[in-house]
Amino acid sequence: MKSVIVGSVPKPYRYAYQAAEMMERRKLDFVPLGIQEGEVMGQKILNFYDKPQINDVDTLTLYINPERQKEWYDYMLSLNPKRIIFNPGTENQEFKRMAEERGIMCIHACTLVMLSTGEY
Repeated sequence: MKSVIVGSVPKPYRYAYQAAEMMERRKLDFVPLGIQEGEVMGQKILNFYDKPQINDVDTLTLYINPERQKEWYDYMLSLNPKRIIFNPGTENQEFKRMAEERGIMCIHACTLVMLSTGEY
């Protein structure tokens, strides 16, 4: 099962990049997804606009603000994740409601903290 890091960027100082780093160290399978070209931990960032098919998605961890999420609701839900992590600053009641109506667990938490404490 994969974690999709939504809002991935090739910038080491960004939290999405740091989440990828931590997942890589823990040998967790992740897919970087964003609108910026580049690589994260040797993986090409998949372009959001291409709406790539990603199979076996366990978790979407969000690093895009609620306003930017709206454009991608249907696509993100089509990935059929088991859970969505709303990192600080990404909380979105509308998207949370839509996801929960589809049986997707939604968590308001910090992926970096979850990875650090073994709660991920």
